[in-house]
Amino acid sequence: MANRRTFSDVRNVILSAHRNTDTQDKVGFYDTWAENYEQDVALLDYRAPLLAAECVSSFYKGDRENITVLDVACGTGLVSAHLKKMGFHHFVGVDGSLGMLELAKKTGLYEQFKQCLLGQDSLPVEAAYEIVIIVGALSVGQVPLTVIREMWEATKPGGYVCMTTRGNADNLEYKVELEKMIKTLEEEDKWRRVTVVEVEEWERAVSQQDDGYIPGTIYLYQKTVLNALHEYI
Repeated sequence: MANRRTFSDVRNVILSAHRNTDTQDKVGFYDTWAENYEQDVALLDYRAPLLAAECVSSFYKGDRENITVLDVACGTGLVSAHLKKMGFHHFVGVDGSLGMLELAKKTGLYEQFKQCLLGQDSLPVEAAYEIVIIVGALSVGQVPLTVIREMWEATKPGGYVCMTTRGNADNLEYKVELEKMIKTLEEEDKWRRVTVVEVEEWERAVSQQDDGYIPGTIYLYQKTVLNALHEYI
């Protein structure tokens, strides 16, 4: 039964995900995991959704009542649930797993859903959003870095992009490449750094290469207004 799951169960589930390298296998894994996902990440002491939401809330000073947040790789809706408590009301969810999206629909948080295999399909958004957020999916073997530029494109001039990644041993190379991509967009004057938050206790470690808790990082960037306007000239 789900309520009898242990940390050992969660560790085995996550490590099994690393063996799924094919995109369809990954989607199938998340479809299967969906029912136990929230219980499992609670056992994992997964703090990223709350910490990312708090970061956005701390720096966003505009209207919260009427703007729409694009929640990329939304899963079951953990990030948007936290943002809702912080005064944001309108959300669009994107995820590759129908199983995850079905559970997200039950929360009543989202006004619209879009299924998208990130990195394989283009981010299916037609409007520009004041806040675009992705939590948890920017890791090795999950979402390719091409999604970063797509998220920038989906953001309104002056809007914010929030991204997170892990600092565990297996993810260090991916993290380096992610930060190169972020820096490249900064050098292109696509966005400016608002804050980068290093967190020591991100979630409980599952790999034998890591002990205790692994670290994680939150990146918050604001889309440059002037450069964005030039895109349309």
